[in-house]
Amino acid sequence: MGVFTATDNPDDLGHEQVVFCHDKASGLRAIIAIYSTALGPALGGTRFYPYASEQEALQDVLNLSRGMAYKNALAGLDYGGGKAVIWGDPTRDKSEALLRAYGRFVQSLGGRYITACDVGTYVEDMDIVAKETRFVTGRSVERGGAGDSSVLTAWGTFQGMRAAAAHVWGKPSLAGKRVGVAGVGKVGKHLVGHLLSDGAQVVVTDINPRALEWVRTNHPQVDIVPNIDTLIRSEIDVYAPCALGGALDDATVAVLRARVVCGAANNQLAHPDVEKLLSDRGILYAPDYVVNSGGVIQVADEIDGFNFERAKARASKIYDTTAEILRLAESEGISPGAAADRLAERRMAECGRLRTILLPGTP
Repeated sequence: MGVFTATDNPDDLGHEQVVFCHDKASGLRAIIAIYSTALGPALGGTRFYPYASEQEALQDVLNLSRGMAYKNALAGLDYGGGKAVIWGDPTRDKSEALLRAYGRFVQSLGGRYITACDVGTYVEDMDIVAKETRFVTGRSVERGGAGDSSVLTAWGTFQGMRAAAAHVWGKPSLAGKRVGVAGVGKVGKHLVGHLLSDGAQVVVTDINPRALEWVRTNHPQVDIVPNIDTLIRSEIDVYAPCALGGALDDATVAVLRARVVCGAANNQLAHPDVEKLLSDRGILYAPDYVVNSGGVIQVADEIDGFNFERAKARASKIYDTTAEILRLAESEGISPGAAADRLAERRMAECGRLRTILLPGTP
């Protein structure tokens, strides 16, 4: 992989900027990727994960940052797309010194990138990062932030699922449907609550025993299965991947029994052709970066002074956006992913073009 030909997609013009950050004393090894600033500063979370290799970390941050650009565009936010990964085990390697060193690298970009929480990072981590940079969101309520962004991530995913249900079954409700949730961590556990309140039957799995114990304690009516393979082969109407990416590959799609795929995980498709495989089997895919945008809506609202009801109202519009994408896909004979990309690219092009109009007092 070359620096200026980093993706496998020949139509992709690449990222604006990729920064490798290393602080030997604290052990920090991080990569910040800025895909686009056409709509504004690049906004996206920081993932702390024990990647198998530097190459794997780089590929992940490139994919995630591109997805953030499209996600922010469709969410109606005036922010571009960026992402960061810290290479390491958060349970072993995370420290105040490391997080503060990371914050100084974020600050060095001068506001081109605004960071937040992601897998392996939490609001208390962002509070530490904020000691070294003002370009951070997703902080604790005590520090003037919005708190846990998984709350509205789950709410938005639920709204996208309602829109998919309306498209497939004619009713914007999961009542009476059996929904399989893979991953009941920060987002999944909130999603389970919304589904139960809506009258759905829920079955879950997770590799973390503590997460499953939380479900047993708080929602004893939920069925628990031992692994994802069992979940996807079971009689479910909706499959909701809510863990890490790559949940949908050729083998998974071949045995999946759901009618709808709609979950909170990022980059759910192992490769672009998976969406066609889903379509060929009559399975509707609600694009992940559309339905899981509630979290970034929440942290974006924090930047101007957080108001939960305002942010939730905006996240509720994920229902309308998802419905529009599904209608466009059906009318144009294209995949929902292609329809979502088309709308996002249109907004980035049309609104980004306005930056060529010079305003008084600007350089």
